[in-house]
Amino acid sequence: MADTLKTRPVYRNIHVTQILKYRLPPAGIVSILHRISGVIMFLLLPFVIWMFDASVTSEISYDGFASAFSAGIGFVPGWFLKLVSLALIWAYLLHFTAGVRHLWMDATHAVTKGAGHHSAVATLAISSILTVLLGAKLFGLY
Repeated sequence: MADTLKTRPVYRNIHVTQILKYRLPPAGIVSILHRISGVIMFLLLPFVIWMFDASVTSEISYDGFASAFSAGIGFVPGWFLKLVSLALIWAYLLHFTAGVRHLWMDATHAVTKGAGHHSAVATLAISSILTVLLGAKLFGLY
């Protein structure tokens, strides 16, 4: 009887030397990026508070806020502020679309492997396209 039983496959953790060869599925990539974007938004919260405060306090503070993105602030050049803002835009858009993805999957019970794959690819595509569009606007391309 022991000869007729199939041996079960053994799944082991990935060794450090195999990390570069391992192909993470899109759902795993979105999961990791969702966590990274949350951390970025948390770390940039003082920057967000400064932007909000400078933009709504008065007309003079708004003019200083707007000129900071072209002239810079102190030793920080304007392009760097735009780059930090672009990172914040990316983090928000990815975090938002991944959150909507999770809500949609919970509401529709779309928890199959295929649905997870397609919704992860859609999340990456939508957040990337919106980031490129808003980044082009931020850097004055249109």
